Formats: sequence, structure tokens, C-alpha cells
Amino acid sequence: MAFNINEFKTRGLVYGGARPTLFQVNLSAPGLVRNVPALQKLQFTCSAAELPGAQLGVINVNYFGRQVKLAGDRTFDPWTITVLNDEDFKVRAMFEAWNNSLNSFVSNIRNRGYQQNENNYKGSLDVTQFNKEGQAIRRYQIVGAIPETVEPITLSWEEPNQIERFRVRFAYDYWLPVGETAGEIGRAHV
Repeated sequence: MAFNINEFKTRGLVYGGARPTLFQVNLSAPGLVRNVPALQKLQFTCSAAELPGAQLGVINVNYFGRQVKLAGDRTFDPWTITVLNDEDFKVRAMFEAWNNSLNSFVSNIRNRGYQQNENNYKGSLDVTQFNKEGQAIRRYQIVGAIPETVEPITLSWEEPNQIERFRVRFAYDYWLPVGETAGEIGRAHV
């Protein structure tokens, strides 16, 4: 095939390509740590995220000196966001409280409010990709999430003209594109 710029323009990036800066993250936190002002603020201070990936395990079966590859179990790697920290510390305090409620910093116990149902301490997150006109073109829901790590904030005299940032890494049960079931994954738009 010979290079043809016109064919690329009509068959490749027809819409001009998706932009990584056009996204928003929303969190639905469990009731014990739900802080509406912090949740609303997260929509504006989450400065980096990722669309989730999928990983399928492979089972190798040997047969007469050859390996046959069979589909194995699905695993979900942790999902991470980066948050800009404001002087009110609302968003960071919410994540610290949630993490602490799962296993107390001092007493090594879970908050009693979670005793009735283990799913009470899990939340869900949505990450939405927008097009250049501001319309949602793809949305993923991260289901059964817990903040496994609230990373430290670096303080340094060597970092002038910066805003503090911290990362939160979530363990979660699974993700799905919103508007699709597991058997329908692959449509282009929500």
C-alpha cells in the first residue's frame, strides 16, 4: 500500500482524534464518608486519570511438545487518579477518612458502620471522555472501588510556582463502559 494522505484523512482520524485533556471523574463514595462538597470539588481538581484497561490471563496447556493458549481469568489492575490539592484539604481529607474507615490508623479495625454489608464501604467512579464540542463520547464506571493508597504530598522549597498534587490508587471489582453490558462491549459511543 502506498502512502496517501487523503486516504488517511478520510479513513484514519476522521474526527480529528480524541483529546486526553477532555475528561472528568466523578465519585460515588460510601455513606459513612460521603462529603458532597469534596465530591463536587473532585470533579474540578482531578487533573489526571486513565481510561481503564483490561487484562485477560492465559492458561498454557502443553500437548505433544506444543503449547496451546487458552483464555484464563480476568484481572483488573489498580486504577489511579491525580488530584490538585487546595488549601482547604477537602478532597484529600475525604480520601484519608475513607481509607482510615477501612482499617483505622490507630486501632487496626474497620468502622462499625460497615458490619451489615461489606459492600457498604465500596464506592464507584465514573470517568467520562468528551469530544471537542463538549459532548460525552465514552464513559466507564469503576465498580466496587476502595482507596487502597492515598499517596504522600511532596513538600519542598525547591518547587516554587507549583500546586500540590497527590495520587489515589483504587482497587476495584470490575469496570464497564456505561450504557453497555459485558456482552456488548465495543460500541463506539455512549
